[in-house]
Amino acid sequence: MNQTVLFNRELINKYNQSGPRYTSYPTAPHFHESFTADLFRQQIRQSEQEHPDKPLSLYLHIPFCDTVCYYCACNRIVTTDRSRAERYLESLLREIRLIGSLCSSSRAVTQLHLGGGTPTYLDAQQLTRLIHGLRDHFNFQPSDLMEWGIEVDPREMPLESIAVLASLGFNRISIGVQDVDERVQQAVNRIQPMALTKKVVDEARKQGFQSINLDLIYGLPFQTEQTFHRTLQEVIHHLDPDRLAIFNYAHLPQYFPPQRRINQEDLPSPEEKLRILETTIRVLTESGYCYVGMDHFAKPDDELATAQRQGQLHRNFQGYTTHGECDLLALGTTAISQVGRCYAQNLKTLPEYYDRIDAGLPATFRGLQLSQDDVIRREVITRLMCDFRLDRAAISEQFNLDFNHYFQTEQQALQTMVDEGLVVDSGNSWQVMPAGRLLIRNICMVFDWYLNHAVQQKSFSRTI
Repeated sequence: MNQTVLFNRELINKYNQSGPRYTSYPTAPHFHESFTADLFRQQIRQSEQEHPDKPLSLYLHIPFCDTVCYYCACNRIVTTDRSRAERYLESLLREIRLIGSLCSSSRAVTQLHLGGGTPTYLDAQQLTRLIHGLRDHFNFQPSDLMEWGIEVDPREMPLESIAVLASLGFNRISIGVQDVDERVQQAVNRIQPMALTKKVVDEARKQGFQSINLDLIYGLPFQTEQTFHRTLQEVIHHLDPDRLAIFNYAHLPQYFPPQRRINQEDLPSPEEKLRILETTIRVLTESGYCYVGMDHFAKPDDELATAQRQGQLHRNFQGYTTHGECDLLALGTTAISQVGRCYAQNLKTLPEYYDRIDAGLPATFRGLQLSQDDVIRREVITRLMCDFRLDRAAISEQFNLDFNHYFQTEQQALQTMVDEGLVVDSGNSWQVMPAGRLLIRNICMVFDWYLNHAVQQKSFSRTI
């Protein structure tokens, strides 16, 4: 697969509008509260009956952080009171028992991911209890056959914690860095010396972690093309990550109060952000990284890049994944499950979550039952996002339909992108060209029925 990316400034300026990131289709703004906890339980049982051996992926949300990063738009609770984690852990273990009781032992867990917040806000003893609780109620494959991922913050974890994580089974780690420039770190209240990050990366390699991901953000205060170029060089040469996620900072202080502490006049201009992005793509591709898509880069031998070449890459609420064949069960506040033909999201606040779990009920407060049209369009969007290609004949066969007739309107809308060289029509398939890969969200938006027909309740980030 040709993974070249072409930075066409004219087309980027034309298409740089707001749009979904498609970690799901339909997207979360279309979830509704008439989808209840009882409906979620029914969906789990139905999936059990239809696919009794379908594997499981587990996601656990740990919402706590020790300090506030001003750019953050995640669902998290900032507190230095570590005792609050104990109450949360107890409820999480009860939720594990409850949801685990709905799943038969024939369904093997092939993937586990802990996100947040900061999962390593839990200490070693608490993490051990959590993993033991999961093993007691779910059928885990042997650790060497599983993907065990966790997000960590080097600022608040003892170095010996890496060995504890490895002993529990974790073999993939994601480390928040954002930027190594001290002035940028001070402006966003995330002081993280390069030496500290390197210690965590080196220890993870020593402990045998199979994949190390680093998160960076562009568009933060005082960043320029030159300063971010230096950050990239330091990260590549001193940390040598297997994967990099380079996120675009969206300044939306009206939605995320911590962002009000960032002075808008200190942010790089839209033109400077484009220069940063262009330099990022050039530097990483020249350094041997493959552009996987949607902010993600990986070494050619990394699982994500390999899965993409083999047409086996998928996308869900955690981003790109190699485990699209799984039902995703998500536990903890705000977490979103994907089971069969439904999405189900947990309650967002701690008091509501605690009350529901204490009552012995799933924490679901909203979700969506997918129609057949939703399922078809989800597959189209997923394949475009993951493969940069869409086999129209394969979709026709998979869903027993005439693709050209079913998507007649969409094909007419896509023709403009074909004419502009974003997409090539080769008869039975569309191939996204290098100039179109940065605009893959825009291409997918053509097939989004809700975006084109329903009232949108949310402002999305810009596509570039």
